[in-house]
Amino acid sequence: MPSAVRSSRGVPRGSSALRFGRFAAMGAVAVLILIAGVWASWGTAQHVMLTKGRERGTVEVVRCAEDACEGPFRPLSPGSQPRARVVLDDTAAVERGGMYTVVLKPGGAEAVRSGPAGVLYAWVPLGGALLLASVVVAGGLLRTRLAWVMALAGAGLLTAAFVAL
Repeated sequence: MPSAVRSSRGVPRGSSALRFGRFAAMGAVAVLILIAGVWASWGTAQHVMLTKGRERGTVEVVRCAEDACEGPFRPLSPGSQPRARVVLDDTAAVERGGMYTVVLKPGGAEAVRSGPAGVLYAWVPLGGALLLASVVVAGGLLRTRLAWVMALAGAGLLTAAFVAL
């Protein structure tokens, strides 16, 4: 007859395979969330952080529609050409009449904000992913200290982006 010996956590000793399975599954979910956050952030962050060889300048916003603002581009980097109209994402906290430093995406008239505000805004999806993954780490992996570090890092990133914009 099998023994009913239990570990200090109240889990039967024979369930180490189940614990490993839970740890592997929850770890994979947390890693997947973080990879998705980096992937979503990198689409914009690469243009803001790796500016060598890219056109940099300023945009004075003259018109805003539902999801985008536009205005003339004045170059600041050598080799850049002035443009009559570039499009700037409206969700980047831009206002009509404001002047913003931007980096143009290659091959188009689409611009992203540069400087500290642009960098922080580009990494906002990673901040959200850190917050979401911290819940998985705390609940699924039972690693509360790591979860708190992840949550505070995500909240700090989101707060810094909010303040900078």
